[in-house]
Amino acid sequence: MKKVSIIIPVYNTEKYLKRCFDSVIAQEYENLELVIINDGSIDNSEQIINEYKNKYPDLIRYYSKENTGVADTRNYGIEKANGEYVMFLDSDDYLDKALLKTLEEYINEDIELIKFKLQRVNEDGETLEIVPGATFEKTTGEEGFNKLYNTDVLLDSPCVYLIKKEIFEKNNLKFAVGTEHEDFGLIPFIIVLAKTMVSINFYGYYYIQSDNSITRNENYNKTIKKAYDALKHYDKAIKLIQKLYLSKLTKQNLKIYYTNAIILKAKELKLEEQAKFIKEIQKRKMAKNIKVRNIKQLVKRLLLSTNIKLYLQMK
Repeated sequence: MKKVSIIIPVYNTEKYLKRCFDSVIAQEYENLELVIINDGSIDNSEQIINEYKNKYPDLIRYYSKENTGVADTRNYGIEKANGEYVMFLDSDDYLDKALLKTLEEYINEDIELIKFKLQRVNEDGETLEIVPGATFEKTTGEEGFNKLYNTDVLLDSPCVYLIKKEIFEKNNLKFAVGTEHEDFGLIPFIIVLAKTMVSINFYGYYYIQSDNSITRNENYNKTIKKAYDALKHYDKAIKLIQKLYLSKLTKQNLKIYYTNAIILKAKELKLEEQAKFIKEIQKRKMAKNIKVRNIKQLVKRLLLSTNIKLYLQMK
C-alpha cells in the first residue's frame, strides 16, 4: 500500500486544530502520515500539536520554524514528506473521514493526480455551498486540464488533489514564496504534467467559512497586491508554457486560463488602480491569447484589444 503524506501548515489556528487533526486520524487508510509544520504560531497551536504528537508518535511528524508564509511552508512539507502521494490540508479545515478510503482504488492504480470536491461549511459544520465541478474517468493531465480550465472554479486549489510527489520532484515545481495566489502559479502545471488523472464526484474536503475568513476581511491593499502578484505568475506561466512539450490546444487553453484570471483581477480594482492595471494588460498584449472559436470569443478578443473597460463588463 502506497504511503500518503498529508501536509498541514499551521499558523495561529488553535481554535480549529483538533477538528483538523481528528479528521485525518479518523481516515481508514493504513499507510498514512501527518506532516505538521508550525509556521511560527504565537498562540497555543504548538501545545495542541505536541499533545497529538505524543499521543500518535507513529502517525505524526512535527516541524517548527519561523514564519515564512504558506507557500514556503508547503514547499518545506513536500521536502519532508515520505509518502509517494501528498495532500494539502489547511489547519482550519478538515476532511471527510471516508476520503482516503474512497481514493484508495485510484492510488492502487497508480493514478498520478486524483481530484475530488470541496464544500464550504460554517464553524458548526453546516453546509453553506456545494462547489460543483467536472468529473471524469482516467485520462491524461493535459486532457483533464482541457476539461476543467473554463468551468472549474477550484482548479488551482491544491486542497482538492491527491498528488504524486514525483510530479514536484521531476519537474522542479514549487509554490512561489512571498507572493499571493501561489496556487494559481503552480497547480495548472501540476495538472498538465500529470501522466494520468481522474476527477471524482466525492466531497471530501470541508472548507470552513468563518466570520474571520480572509476572503471576507481582506483589506484593499492586499487586493492590489494579489492582482499584481497574479501578473507575476502570468509572466512566469507564459514563459514556462513555451518550454513545455504540450499539445497546441493545451498551450492555448493554459494561456486563456491565465488571461481570464488576470481580467478577473482587474474587475476587483477601483477605477484609478484599475486604469494602471489595464495598462499592464495592454503592455502584455493579452488579446492574442484569446483564441477565436466562436462569435463570443471574437468579440472578446476585439474588445480586449480596443476597449478593456467594456470587456470587463462582459459576462
